Amino acid sequence: MTQRTRILRNAALVGVTTALLAATAPVTASAATGGPPGTEPLSWTACEGATVDPRQQCATLQVPMDHSDPDSPRIDIAVSRIPAEDPDARRGALLLIAGGPGGSSLNDPSGKGQKLPQGVRDTHDLIGFAPRGLAPSTPVSCGLEYGDLATSKLRPWPAPDGSVDGNMATARRMADACTRNGGELIKHLSTANEARDIDRIRAALGERKISAWGVSYGTYVGAVYSQLFPHRTDRIVLDSVDNPDPDRVNRAWLAGHEQGVEDTFPHFAAWASRPGNPDRLARRAADVRPMLLRLAARLDREPIPWPGANPEELNGDVLRQALLDGLYRPSRYPALAELIRAARQGTVPPAPQAPPEDVLQNVAGVGAGTLCNDVAWPDSQAVYEKGVAESRATYPLTAGMPRNAMLCASWPYPPREAPVRITDHGPSNVLLVQNERDVATPLTGALKMRDALGRRAVMVTVDSTGHDAYLANGNACGDRVVSRFLATGNRPGSDVYCR
Repeated sequence: MTQRTRILRNAALVGVTTALLAATAPVTASAATGGPPGTEPLSWTACEGATVDPRQQCATLQVPMDHSDPDSPRIDIAVSRIPAEDPDARRGALLLIAGGPGGSSLNDPSGKGQKLPQGVRDTHDLIGFAPRGLAPSTPVSCGLEYGDLATSKLRPWPAPDGSVDGNMATARRMADACTRNGGELIKHLSTANEARDIDRIRAALGERKISAWGVSYGTYVGAVYSQLFPHRTDRIVLDSVDNPDPDRVNRAWLAGHEQGVEDTFPHFAAWASRPGNPDRLARRAADVRPMLLRLAARLDREPIPWPGANPEELNGDVLRQALLDGLYRPSRYPALAELIRAARQGTVPPAPQAPPEDVLQNVAGVGAGTLCNDVAWPDSQAVYEKGVAESRATYPLTAGMPRNAMLCASWPYPPREAPVRITDHGPSNVLLVQNERDVATPLTGALKMRDALGRRAVMVTVDSTGHDAYLANGNACGDRVVSRFLATGNRPGSDVYCR
């Protein structure tokens, strides 16, 4: 898949491809692990998939759909592992928690897990899983109209004049589809329930404690797990960190994009104006922003047909969404620049290849259920109109989208419990790692997680650009600090800045 193909994909689409085979002999879990009654040990088998490391094993764990009801129907959670490479040095299990909501880490033991230093791979089983609702775990779907699967609809943009009338109507249509098609399971998708599923995974693995590496939304999952089950945690790394604001939760993450774009855009503008860059867009960095704003406004008035894309036109909102997606990491800059150059000339590149519709439907259903169940969203159009107007005035590059009404504005189910409040109560075993320039999880939100955890955490701030810091878009200094903590437990005595 080319970089161009990735621009318009929802960042939540992460590795939902591995299926499970028949069960083999079980591994016995000790009752001393503190597992809930009825937690069975896992039966491991080989995994399907051409990209899966042959050492990776797969299993299925049954958990309650409703953790508060012991008689609740059971749902499947797909789990994977690559065992520690040095059995004599084995310490325990390292759970890889994907972003999203709607991301899977099921293939991560074979993928990003293999980037971990040998000292971590020797001492830890690498564990992945597909969260509740996400295939090949028991799946959920809203059965949305195909046009509503576009990223610019899932992250809705206001009309060019700032109106949210159309967004409110779209929210009602999409929420109605989730009500009709989501079944009972969609009511039980939440971060707290994912954390409870993780504790079932820990117990089924036979582990008294578990370590974790959570990325993006996975940092909130990891923080909630550490809050609900503090004494079941060993070494916890939260990478590219979400704002844990208990009053807004997911609304704060969406709103964070406006600051994230502002933090990251100057880096892109400097790159896009650099002499000798074959993808250069302007002679000066200061010229890139007004050029993009003019281009988006022109596309609002005069969209360019884009056969095969969703939607089938390059309009101002699709360009703005492409900008946001293109700022996730510097390796995406050339494809973003190519799209901008084409649009300025009145043309488009080849349409991006979308994942299969059933995958899009599944990921959208998990995202909707989790985002809308975690916290109550306002249902008043006036609230969104006010927020959009303020955001458009201050952050023109994101044109009000981060404070707009998504389908949660019409969600029919009230939250089943209050959001988990992250506090400083618990062991001091958390390491945060955060890039200074991160479009999706900006530094401002990460600092709020740092404040909430207090003495429990130490934070590594990395002078780098991009989403996903550790072993991806950070720097060697930050990688060394995190690797040392995972391999040895040695954590800095205070916060660190990695230039």
